[in-house]
Amino acid sequence: MSKQQIPVIVVAGFLGSGKTTLLNHLLHNSHGARIGVVVNDFGQVNIDAMLVAGQADSMVSLSNGCLCCVADTSELDEMLDRLARPQARIDVIVIEASGLAEPQTLVRMVVTSENPRLAYGGLVEVVDAVEFEATRQRHPELDKHLRLADLVVLNKVDRIDDTERLLLLNELEHLAPGTPVLPTSHGQVDTALLFDHEPRTEDLSQPRQLTLDELLREHDADHPHEHLHTAYDSVSFTESAPLHPGRLMDFLRDRPTGVYRIKGFVHFGLPDHDQRFTLHTVGSHLQVSRSPWPRRENRLNQLVLIGAELDAEQVRRRLAECVDTDPASTEERSMLRLLAALDEPQPEN
Repeated sequence: MSKQQIPVIVVAGFLGSGKTTLLNHLLHNSHGARIGVVVNDFGQVNIDAMLVAGQADSMVSLSNGCLCCVADTSELDEMLDRLARPQARIDVIVIEASGLAEPQTLVRMVVTSENPRLAYGGLVEVVDAVEFEATRQRHPELDKHLRLADLVVLNKVDRIDDTERLLLLNELEHLAPGTPVLPTSHGQVDTALLFDHEPRTEDLSQPRQLTLDELLREHDADHPHEHLHTAYDSVSFTESAPLHPGRLMDFLRDRPTGVYRIKGFVHFGLPDHDQRFTLHTVGSHLQVSRSPWPRRENRLNQLVLIGAELDAEQVRRRLAECVDTDPASTEERSMLRLLAALDEPQPEN
């Protein structure tokens, strides 16, 4: 998996659920990341009273260097290709689906994209906690959308009481078993849950345009306000002994409840596969790549799991069960399932 790949996150949800509010929160709290935005239904959307100039153009430059695309599904591939150009310097792309869009179509287009710079970043389904039952009655397809989602954002929980919240969380677990659910208010989801971003190294002594994040932080300093914060959990796993590929794949295909993302490196005890395998999962989507171990770097499994209300002890216990206690007896065929998930051509032996 190339380090240059740009995650593409699909944000879906019916009208009024809070998709645009969530998007605005990401733009306000990007921490320097350049976010490319594809709006699937421009007529319904007001990005922060349009922090966008020239709305008539199909691609519009935001003040932080982000780009906002106006697209329908027939134009999506072209828009994604344009955003993925190296000169655009985009770190993450967010597709805000129309309130009546079919998210499965958008996800399929992202997953099947032939652009090597793009990677699927997950389907985020935004749900209105207040209007949940009414929305299901108007749009029974919501149940299917929940089952497809990699992450459910239960928005507006500040407007329901604790009993209603617990009942709703139980209902969502019934409709989408194992899918992480993040209760939040005002669409406030920590960007670190959705994507990674390494700060750019730039010469700050030279004149330059402030990023949108810097401008908004200056604005917030002049107009302080309280931020409701959505917490998420992170569990780290480090182990020097090799993992058993078959047991690891069982873990990845049947992950502990609440796990949204897994990222890191693993190694196995099979001599023909003495390589560093990079894992990245978003929801049920798994990407695997391999590369030689850097010189003088010890073989080490290093994984980080991110999600909502994770049971850290259970996660670590289940990963510990993946350790290969007898690598010499591990059969080569146990690698086949993992090799099938490689997102790159396999070298010939």
